[in-house]
Amino acid sequence: MTAGDARLTRNQALVLETLERAGAPMSAYTILDRLRGEGFRAPLQVYRALDKLRAAGLVHRLECLNAFVACSHEDGHGPGLVAFAICEACGQVAEFSDRDIARRLKGWAGRNRFTVKKTTIEIRGACAGCAG
Repeated sequence: MTAGDARLTRNQALVLETLERAGAPMSAYTILDRLRGEGFRAPLQVYRALDKLRAAGLVHRLECLNAFVACSHEDGHGPGLVAFAICEACGQVAEFSDRDIARRLKGWAGRNRFTVKKTTIEIRGACAGCAG
């Protein structure tokens, strides 16, 4: 599904398009402010759209920032590891998956009889442009 997908409601498509254009994480209230001209009046409108977009794998929540980003993978994600490198200087977010890390975490969970529902890793630091 994409922002132009007929299966998305108008509100979901507008929220997704806003995140895709932003190029940086956005809070729900920032999304609301950007979409007031489109008829958004309440945070609940944004949160409902975000919930559906997250369930579809089109949007991710960055826990450490309490913000949201559009998924950078064209076909979304299935269950498994999703990782983010977040630049604290410029706000750039790089999304990636690593099979070796996912395998090791799965092994740990198996050895400890831990049932994993979701794995998200957030790495904070400086991107190449800001570190130099």
